[in-house]
Amino acid sequence: MNDFITGLQFLTRIKIADQSDWMPDSFGRSVKFFPVIGAIIGMILVAVNYIIDGWLPAIGFYMPPHVLATILTAVPILLTGGLHCDGFMDTMDGIFSGRSKERKLEIMKDSRVGANGVTTFILLILLKWSLITDIAPSLLPLALFSMPVLGRFAMVIGITAFPYAKPDGIGKAFAQHANSRSLIIAAIFTILLLIPLGKQALLSFAAVVVFTVVFAKYLTKILGGLTGDVYGAVTELTEVIVLLMFLFL
Repeated sequence: MNDFITGLQFLTRIKIADQSDWMPDSFGRSVKFFPVIGAIIGMILVAVNYIIDGWLPAIGFYMPPHVLATILTAVPILLTGGLHCDGFMDTMDGIFSGRSKERKLEIMKDSRVGANGVTTFILLILLKWSLITDIAPSLLPLALFSMPVLGRFAMVIGITAFPYAKPDGIGKAFAQHANSRSLIIAAIFTILLLIPLGKQALLSFAAVVVFTVVFAKYLTKILGGLTGDVYGAVTELTEVIVLLMFLFL
C-alpha cells in the first residue's frame, strides 16, 4: 500500500501521507501501480465529463462542446501539477536543439523553457483539445479513461525496458529500483482495466506499446538513454495516440 501511495503522490497532487521519509527503492516499487494511478485520473475525467455533459443538461444547463473539451484538457494538468507537461517541454527543447548528446541533456536539465518546448506544447494541447472535441460522445468516456491508463503504462515501459541516461535525477530512483517484474505486473493491470472497454482500448494498447518502443529507442540513440523528462514526454505523446485511435477506429 505504501508503494502505491508513493506513486500516487508523485504522479498527482493527491496527498495522503508525509513524503519526507520515503526511500528511493519505494519509488521503484511504485512503478507497477502506475496504470492504476492512471485509472484514478481516468475516473475523475469520466466523472467530470458526466457532470458537464450528462447531469448538467438534465437540469437545463448546457455547456458548449469546445468549453467541455477545454475543461477535459485542463483537468489532467491540474491533477498532475503539470508534471508531464514540464517533461515534454524539456524533452522537446533538447531533441530539437540540434546539439550534441551531452548538450541536449544539459538543455533538458535547464529549468528555463525554450521556444521549441513552448511551441510544441501549444501544438500538443491544441491537438488534445481538437481530438477530445471530435471523438464521438458515446466513445469519449472510454477514451478519457484509457488515455491516462495507457499514458502511465507507457512510462513503465520506458522506465523498465530502457537505460537511464544520467547519473542522477528523480527518474533515476524509478529506473534503478524497477524491473521486468514491475513491467509484467503493470501490463496485467493495464489489460485488466482495458478489456471491459472494447476493441478501441485494446488496439490503443497495442499502438501505445509500438509507439513507446520506437520513440524510446530513438531517444536512447540520441541521448544515450531516457530521463525523467522523457518519461513525461512519453506519457503526453501516448495520450495523443490513444485519442487518435478512438477518433479513427
